Amino acid sequence: MSNPKGIFLTREFNAPRELVYKVWTEPDHFGNWWGPQGFTLEVVKMEVHPGGMFFGCQKSPDGQHVMWGKFVYQEVQPPEKLIWVQSFSDENGNTIRAPFNPQWPLEILNILTLEEVEGKTILTLQGGPLNASDEEQAAYDAMAPMAAQGMEGTFEQLANYLSTQL
Repeated sequence: MSNPKGIFLTREFNAPRELVYKVWTEPDHFGNWWGPQGFTLEVVKMEVHPGGMFFGCQKSPDGQHVMWGKFVYQEVQPPEKLIWVQSFSDENGNTIRAPFNPQWPLEILNILTLEEVEGKTILTLQGGPLNASDEEQAAYDAMAPMAAQGMEGTFEQLANYLSTQL
């Protein structure tokens, strides 16, 4: 797959690669750290294999904002690589426009790689629009710094969660 135009993040985690991979791919772990800070995540379905799907619902701290989303896994290479297409959805899993911007791309391609170095894990995440119109790409580009900042917050939650699993 070609590299998407979008964000590129790298972070080192003080945990072995197998554990980092496990918390990305098992629903009992994933729901404990994924998403915006303060939000809760209910994992409805998580089948990590090519063609498999993650489907879940995030709720804001006050319970007023509910967002459904899904990943469709394209490539799965334990414990080193995951590629998935991410989109917003309704409660039935149908792809919908983002609630915050009607120009947001329908699909975001994400490429996650995990590399173990001396017992620690170097995580690299690339993400960007898939089959986006010019307007969708422009909307994504405008929000990419905020999306990257949000992922950094998610990675902080991941680091905290990993520390409880060692």
